[in-house]
Amino acid sequence: MSEIKYIERDPLYVVAPSTVSQTTKRAGKIIVWSSFLLMFVIAIIQTLHSNERISFGFSNWRPVLYAYILWAVAIGYSRVLIYGERGKRNLFVFPAVMFIISIVIFPLLFGLYISFTDWNLSSIDGRKFNGLDNFYQMISDPYYWNALKNMIYYVLAVLVEFTIAFLLAILLNSQIRGRKFFRIAFLIPLMLSPVAVSWMVGKSMLEQRFGPVASFARWLGWDTPTFFSNPVIAKLTMMCMDAWTFIPLMIIMLLAGLQALPKEVLEAAKVDGANKWTLFKNIIFPIMLPVSLTTLVIRIIFKLKLADIIIIVTAGGPGGATDSVTSFIVREYRDRSNVGYGTLLSFVYLIFIVILMTILIRFVNRWLQRAS
Repeated sequence: MSEIKYIERDPLYVVAPSTVSQTTKRAGKIIVWSSFLLMFVIAIIQTLHSNERISFGFSNWRPVLYAYILWAVAIGYSRVLIYGERGKRNLFVFPAVMFIISIVIFPLLFGLYISFTDWNLSSIDGRKFNGLDNFYQMISDPYYWNALKNMIYYVLAVLVEFTIAFLLAILLNSQIRGRKFFRIAFLIPLMLSPVAVSWMVGKSMLEQRFGPVASFARWLGWDTPTFFSNPVIAKLTMMCMDAWTFIPLMIIMLLAGLQALPKEVLEAAKVDGANKWTLFKNIIFPIMLPVSLTTLVIRIIFKLKLADIIIIVTAGGPGGATDSVTSFIVREYRDRSNVGYGTLLSFVYLIFIVILMTILIRFVNRWLQRAS
């Protein structure tokens, strides 16, 4: 008989399979569920006590924090009891999971509770549960629906921004003089903070009395060059300022896609006599379609968060003509101190964004599958 040869391995890299008894698994489940029920009961007691539903409770929320830490330790220990060696490996990602729960899940639940309360920081009555009153107020709020309507125009402006960014990316990808200089120059707006852009352009250059752009407009014959008093002009000005800030981001993504195009295909098309328009329509644009759609999706996400430029330059005026949903929510918090109503508006807008982006991403994936 031939001798069996064993391959020696470093024991540090060998994980021996562990067998866990049913009694140990049952003990692990009891530990984790017991700690969870303890934390849940303490949280319920503290919530009822804070809302003056019961007379007994804790003076602060610190016991809930201690119960959460105990629950986290119990989960880690129970993973080892239930899964053995595999549970030990899971402990490496366990702290990150518990940290995400701490900074995402708990604030989300607390914000959901606040959205059903009447909580105005300027009121001496404090926070009071009001059910669906905030939702009914949102339905009858014309300024909120006006902000949603404005977001349609802002999102549609992304198509114009994409067209400009694509043309500039093609220009920067071609063999022109000073190409490196122009690539750096076009990235300068992206390096600036939107707050700095708001003050530098909106509050300085476009200022009605002493701004250089307004002075140049008067020299051209515009008697009263007011960029922020007319609703249409003010909205277009906001679009231009935001586009000037974020078009460089689109240029970077599109330029990276253009530089990754297969050179052999382009050279073969030129040899076959294809002109620039045919080359762009039949080769460049179809190959660039995944990059283009990704760029549009990312830009729409940034556009849905548009707020800082509007807040600093126009504060939503004139008459809410330049308002975005985010800027309107910020004013509900900052100017009116209406925390409960502002939180409800934030949750409704979050749900709207999730639904919109889910539909958009599915549409993009289906389009890419058909194109491929």
